[in-house]
Amino acid sequence: MKQLPSIISTAPSGGTFPPTDATEVEEGADPVEASELRAFAIGVAQHGQRLDRALAALVPEFSRNYLQQLIDAGAVQLKGRVVTKPSATVHVGEAGQIELRPTPQSQAFKAEPMEIRVVHEDAHLRVIDKPAGLVVHPAPGHWSGTLLNGLLALDPQAALLPRAGIVHRLDRDTSGLMVVARTRATMDALVQLIAAREVSRQYLALAHKPWQGAAARQVDAPIGRDPRNRLRMAVVDLERHPGKTARTLIERLDGTNDGCAVRCTLETGRTHQIRVHMASIGHPLVGDALYGGAPAAGLSRQGLHAFRLAFVHPQTKEPMTFLAPPPADLREAFQTWGLDYNRA
Repeated sequence: MKQLPSIISTAPSGGTFPPTDATEVEEGADPVEASELRAFAIGVAQHGQRLDRALAALVPEFSRNYLQQLIDAGAVQLKGRVVTKPSATVHVGEAGQIELRPTPQSQAFKAEPMEIRVVHEDAHLRVIDKPAGLVVHPAPGHWSGTLLNGLLALDPQAALLPRAGIVHRLDRDTSGLMVVARTRATMDALVQLIAAREVSRQYLALAHKPWQGAAARQVDAPIGRDPRNRLRMAVVDLERHPGKTARTLIERLDGTNDGCAVRCTLETGRTHQIRVHMASIGHPLVGDALYGGAPAAGLSRQGLHAFRLAFVHPQTKEPMTFLAPPPADLREAFQTWGLDYNRA
């Protein structure tokens, strides 16, 4: 197994990430490079439809997602007035115009040079150590400067893959190990391995409050969108709210009166799973304000690090295990509270 503990500085390659399948088109990766003003008229076939749906038929070379972005941005006029609601109803005979122009989302899939720490590399995949603060995918508020942009600059092959080969995510403020595919066959295989729970992912966490009870806890609690706050996830009752089963093994490594160091092993992979499960048992992560944590021990970001990643290589069938020590800020926070995390 070839280990490459290095930092690679990517070189810019430019261009717009081409859609490779329907998913990428729906993500709005329309290659628009310059503005164009185009007139349109609502026909009989579009009468009574939503504006975005009608435009998708009248300007068929662009995705509906991209057209919605233009409507939201005020780039569409109907009967001489700017319309900013994609759901607005249109009627036969109405005339309008649309300014086809680049949007932040349509320009998101571009190569951007950045430093990426590579732990392992071969012809089929890479394992990287993501720093805290790096967003994985382009999204509202983060249309550039993401790991995806860096991968497009690092590897020309990445432009041929959906999401540049990314098969799983870490939250922006979570650091640690991720595996990224370099070929479509490997990407499909990794997705299947993750779905079959054959990729082992373990995390180190720094949490508030002294640990009580058994040294190991199996948290089996469904997770869904918080019905009271759509920006959060929450443990939910599946009979009353939509959600998915979620299981995390949480093991105490060390504890003091200030808090505890724990090892978390994902048995499922839900959005914010460890953060939600830790909060649900009374131990929110240090620095995780969204789920009841607060800055402490000199740490302001959430105290979570993906330190171990293990799987069978999809192509060579070689068992692979990777370890990444916590970054300096998290190490110093453990030390400030006198916690020994090395038992992991």
